[in-house]
Amino acid sequence: MKANRIVLAAAILPLLATASNREGAARWSVMVDPVDSGKSTIAPEFKIAIYESLVTELGKAKQFTAVLRSGDRGAGNIGNLLTLKTTVESFTAGSETKRAVTTVAGATKIKVRAQLCTRDGQVLMERVVDGNVRFLGGNLRATHNLARHVGKSIERERLPAPEPERSN
Repeated sequence: MKANRIVLAAAILPLLATASNREGAARWSVMVDPVDSGKSTIAPEFKIAIYESLVTELGKAKQFTAVLRSGDRGAGNIGNLLTLKTTVESFTAGSETKRAVTTVAGATKIKVRAQLCTRDGQVLMERVVDGNVRFLGGNLRATHNLARHVGKSIERERLPAPEPERSN
């Protein structure tokens, strides 16, 4: 009986830690900045697809109070706002045809540096994240995979609780 309690406690504790992390993060809102191509030669359609996929994935996760696009006029009224900055570190354009014919060639690969920053420029999270499509799927599928990996990286991060908003 005692062993069952220990097993149950071991199963529940990680869930409670994840739940408390989400509760703390839920008090933040996030604004997604346009993707910076850095020194890479990434095509504009990939930059746009990464941006749109990030907005979609962060919205699906329901981790933040609000997910805003860069330039949103309502962002000025939000006190607890983080900014997601994404810079492409490397990009390898793949070939859907090569992937269809062989299983070892034609992969599309994207590597980005993702940063979550406060309004005053403090970096709360910085990760290098990969996204790719190796076998089946269109080249832009790599952007969806990348956004999903960025979202999971943010979810695993223990964000500090935001400071309470001051009233005048």
